[in-house]
Amino acid sequence: MEYNLNPIARALGKQPAEFTKADLIHYIVSNDIHALNFRYTAADGRLKELNFVLQDVDYLDEVLSSGERVDGSSLFPGFMEAGSSDLYVVPIFSSAFLDPFADEPTISFFCAYMDKDGQPLSIAPDQILRRAAQAFREVTGGLEFHAMGELEYYVISPKEDGYEAVDQRGYHEMAPFSKQIAFRTEAMRLIAQCGGQIKYGHGEVGNFSTEEYNYEQNEIEFLPVPVEEAARHLQLGKWILFELGWRMGLKVTFAPKIIVGKAGSGMHIHTKIVDKQGINQYVDAEGQLTDTARKAVAGMMSLAASLTAFGNMNPTSYLRLVPHQEAPTTVCWGDRNRSALVRVPLGWSAKVDMSSLVNPLEQPQTKRYTNKQTIEFRASDGSANAYLLLAGITTAVRRGFELPNALELAKQTYVSVNIHKDEFASSVEHLDSLPASCVASAERLRQDRAVYEAMGVFSPAAIDGVIRQLEAFEDADLRAKAQADPQFLMELVERHLYC
Repeated sequence: MEYNLNPIARALGKQPAEFTKADLIHYIVSNDIHALNFRYTAADGRLKELNFVLQDVDYLDEVLSSGERVDGSSLFPGFMEAGSSDLYVVPIFSSAFLDPFADEPTISFFCAYMDKDGQPLSIAPDQILRRAAQAFREVTGGLEFHAMGELEYYVISPKEDGYEAVDQRGYHEMAPFSKQIAFRTEAMRLIAQCGGQIKYGHGEVGNFSTEEYNYEQNEIEFLPVPVEEAARHLQLGKWILFELGWRMGLKVTFAPKIIVGKAGSGMHIHTKIVDKQGINQYVDAEGQLTDTARKAVAGMMSLAASLTAFGNMNPTSYLRLVPHQEAPTTVCWGDRNRSALVRVPLGWSAKVDMSSLVNPLEQPQTKRYTNKQTIEFRASDGSANAYLLLAGITTAVRRGFELPNALELAKQTYVSVNIHKDEFASSVEHLDSLPASCVASAERLRQDRAVYEAMGVFSPAAIDGVIRQLEAFEDADLRAKAQADPQFLMELVERHLYC
């Protein structure tokens, strides 16, 4: 445990999943901690916060045991009325972390919502995801759905002269041409310290300058974990990037699009299905794609258009989903194909020990790394409510196991070419397209709602709420207007800068 960056895990000698109330009380009292925060995601997809000052152990025990009361009509407007709106928020012990920004030592928890009867709140985003994960287990005979996200974001800073990066060529750039490596590295350290499972970080393609500012695109990618935990990691990562940027005098934005012609920011989701022993079911012993993987892809293909309702939740999302910007527009999938909606990334199926080939002093090993294979959904972006998006993707993958023609659908939607090139237009004309606006996305959700509501995963009220939210933008012709009027686009981006 000494290698774990989470100081609570190090002190207790336990993984977070093993934390008990007694463990946490012991840690808090032993370290003379008197401040505690609850955090929870509301209907708008943002983290909310409740603060406590701890004055005695009995009160600490009470807060951890019973949670606290909050106003549901403010957290879930349109879903709950002021006349009957009280809810409980109850801490999830495994999520405990030391707040890296607090002026004094402070313990924070992610919380679950509970209703007046002390039962999980049916409309809460975290409960929708929990039900999606449970339905997946039931349909697949006990398989577990894992996921992880890629957080792409721009850092906006005062323009610096010298060592300017090449426009739209920032991918994996190093200092001094990349100016925000120190910021990214510190954010990664803080996310890991708070319990997030980080894979890596790097510079992304997008960068450009105005007379006053540099705009530099970066990415932080997580490791695959159980899908409910993956949602918490995304929320944690976005919060830390926002707050660290604010404290360092930088603007951080996950906005899907900032300016026409420059790379937009996505929030790609990698998925993985594992059995009870943790063995990846996407590939066989030889590293070849399995029928389980193809069924998962088929499910994503079948619901791709309506998944945008959870993953692309403001008008700037649909300025990113245009051809020639490494963003998907057509419902298809492929191997290592970045023009496709769903991509099967390069895996580790080679039967050679690459390390021994590049390091002659090492003896060849027989260990294989096929367990690292994932399948990537590439449409979603930072406007998403992470819980609803992952619940939607989990439902879509489950759907692949329910469709009698899943393997045929996977075959029909497979592509092996760059679909944005004109010479391949005829090979994809039979494929469905993603919606071009929030309004169109809402309509696709309306058409598919029965699938999301099946097995009680999404409540009708939750689906109605998303549809209302999307239709309220009235953006059916917004893409053409924004592309024709740069000033209108900038005003639109400013409105949704902190999505």
